[in-house]
Amino acid sequence: MKLVGIVGSIAEDSYNRKLMMYMANHFRNYADIEVVDIKDVPMFNEDQDATNSAPIQYLKHRIENADGVIMATPEHNHTTTAALKSVIEWLSYKIHPLENKPVMIVGASYFSQGSSRAQLDLREILEAPGVRGLVMPGTEFLLGDAKEAFDEHGNLTDGQTIKVLTKMIEKFIKWVDVMQALQGPEPADAWKNEDLTASGKADTTIEGVKMNDPEWVEKAAALTKAASGHDYVQLDRGILTVDQINWFLKSIPAELTFVDDNNQFLYYNHNKPAERMNASRRPEQAGLPLSEVHPDIRNVHDHVKQVLHILRTGKQDMFQLSEPQDRKNVKWVVNNYQAMHDESGNYRGTNEIVLDFWPIVKKYLEMTGQKLVDDPANAVDTDASASVADDEGSANDQPENDEPDTGASASVK
Repeated sequence: MKLVGIVGSIAEDSYNRKLMMYMANHFRNYADIEVVDIKDVPMFNEDQDATNSAPIQYLKHRIENADGVIMATPEHNHTTTAALKSVIEWLSYKIHPLENKPVMIVGASYFSQGSSRAQLDLREILEAPGVRGLVMPGTEFLLGDAKEAFDEHGNLTDGQTIKVLTKMIEKFIKWVDVMQALQGPEPADAWKNEDLTASGKADTTIEGVKMNDPEWVEKAAALTKAASGHDYVQLDRGILTVDQINWFLKSIPAELTFVDDNNQFLYYNHNKPAERMNASRRPEQAGLPLSEVHPDIRNVHDHVKQVLHILRTGKQDMFQLSEPQDRKNVKWVVNNYQAMHDESGNYRGTNEIVLDFWPIVKKYLEMTGQKLVDDPANAVDTDASASVADDEGSANDQPENDEPDTGASASVK
């Protein structure tokens, strides 16, 4: 289950942020809780509409792609914070991602009241007609005297408090399941919410250089003081120089691409000119949002959105498309899209591997002495690998495509 945790405080040293981070770590076996920040969201002002700004669009997409939301609120003068109230105003002005979204409220306070009045205030806001969040009823988690509640590692120390919070999380997960059952399956067009313009922001987004700058790689590297050349990089199971990593990736007999969780095209293993690639890419495209990498012809953007939505939402961890590109010279290209996750299971982007697998098949036949024999009774479905079965075993989520070259249309570069 995917949950979004929103902290109502923008203070650097926040007990509510500590509480949310503890929940994300301690309950990772229950759910994937992604903690998002609201410090960059501007104060709500109808005269200066910021609905399409990066911070608000980022929150919108995170909430839409989550099964539920947890909000942690401090108490300021018997109410929730101005910062959180402003965020909810933006999320109920022209966009409504919280509508029919299950929400759980928690809170921590410096003294003994545990943000009880702020939670009541926040509950009324979330249930307002313009917001329509589905706030879990009948429960409150009030962490009072928060200054004494955590150890030096950010863990709660009181066993009874942990027990209460655990029961509340378990109840919320059931609440989410019940609300989803009442609402029915995800709308068939939910994939349309996938943002190919990379207008949001991931925690690895490099700011300070325009995405469409043809020298994005060089300028982003200078801005971040990125390692290069003979600099060593410690990997999960090895230490290599940047040069060695480049040599290694370029030597892999496939075309590799990396797109982050904000749908920004960050990398490909540049080992041949664009005109010789199966899925053409150019050096100046690195850094672009996917909307600019792909020309929007033949509904390409819709195909890409569908593939990314399938991977982001966990319907599939891998998505494959295959097509014969040159029947005369025997060339069959497979586009393999793989969802990438961090150690906590959070979606962190998609990698694409484009491979002509005929040389592998040919070598296998040579080594085994076997032959490929046509079966006249075999009806080949060239789009079969593009199907995504739902719970009933149907292919309702198959990317719409009336073109035979499915792989070229949906290539996530």
